[in-house]
Amino acid sequence: MFTRLILFALCLCLLPLMATAQNRAKVERQFQTWLQQDIWPEAKTAGVSRRTFKRAFSDVALNWDLPDLVPPGARPEGPKQQRQAEFGIPAKYFSPGAVQSASTMGRQMARMHATTLAQVEAKTGVPGRIVLAIWGRESAYGRAQIPHNVFRVLGTKAFMSTRASYFRAELIAALQIAQGKQVDPSTMKSSWAGALGQPQFMPRNYLEYAADGNGDGRADIWHSEADTLMSIGYFLAQHGWQSGRDWGFEVTLPAAVSCALEGPDQGRTIADWEKLGIKRVSGRAFPAMERAEQGFLMLPAGRHGPAFLVTRNFYVLKDYNKSDLYALFVGHVGDRIQYGVGDFTARWDRLDRLYRSDVAAMQRGLEALGHDVGGADGLVGFKTRRSLGRWQEATGTAPSCFPDRSMKALASN
Repeated sequence: MFTRLILFALCLCLLPLMATAQNRAKVERQFQTWLQQDIWPEAKTAGVSRRTFKRAFSDVALNWDLPDLVPPGARPEGPKQQRQAEFGIPAKYFSPGAVQSASTMGRQMARMHATTLAQVEAKTGVPGRIVLAIWGRESAYGRAQIPHNVFRVLGTKAFMSTRASYFRAELIAALQIAQGKQVDPSTMKSSWAGALGQPQFMPRNYLEYAADGNGDGRADIWHSEADTLMSIGYFLAQHGWQSGRDWGFEVTLPAAVSCALEGPDQGRTIADWEKLGIKRVSGRAFPAMERAEQGFLMLPAGRHGPAFLVTRNFYVLKDYNKSDLYALFVGHVGDRIQYGVGDFTARWDRLDRLYRSDVAAMQRGLEALGHDVGGADGLVGFKTRRSLGRWQEATGTAPSCFPDRSMKALASN
């Protein structure tokens, strides 16, 4: 009797697992039907052959480990509480180990690829140090593991993710890359998000910006350093990199200058910023050619960290990755590679650890008061930072332009 009870209890425990396996098997069958009846006709219209299609999806099944999946018949999960560097602790993005490693290896790569980098700069106008810093950030100078089958990743996400239409377009683009016969489908390795090769291009970006750097008529961003470097330079050039200009400068921000003046839509000439008392932390004058050009205040941690005057080129770096911290990391590491500069002069303050949901609640409170925060997404972009500063000024508080626990009252507005 006791043995039968144990077996019965074990069966009860296994029932949910069996049901899950059966459900997944059903979804897998739906996925294969979807590939043939939905994706194949679109791929064919886009110029993809049946042979290429079959090779791409040979033995491809769903990847259930990817984030943000919504299987057929399921409801999307609510937003999870998360901590991320972009809204929580900017200093983590600039950990001494990460910065030093990227800089040291970058200087080695600068010597190793000097000829190619000179060619990249001659053709695109983008300095080699910037190209190197992006390469280092994206794939550790080609040393990072990029293990995923891009067709499995994009197929899964196009079939059942919260951004299915976006990934569907990227899936068709990946098939077009394979059809072009420049890349064997089996070697098209990607990140878990579907970004390809050493520069981590999404497939549509590959089709538009991947470039041949070694003259062999191909753009192999998986195995060729020259193609990788030329592709990064070409991407930035096509997004408006201004040759001869810097990306930005660390500056001192006088107390009389409001942190709410941040943003790419509040630019003024660097000479005018100088008149307000803003100076380079190095004590050197701004370059003469920069003084007549527009600069933009950029405060990734509000008044709790370093301050910068950035140029249009900073926002070109953000076209590669939308994060302020990413663009700042690239510019800073590039400067360390070429000029041997040290850490930022100003230090990052200790900040309150806030959940993304907390920040989103503050953003909704600011929106209710008429502020444009760029969307209540829980991420602290420049619109949120300056809106917080404007709210603080309106309430008679010294503006910090960055969220902390004392601002949770905003959520009740």
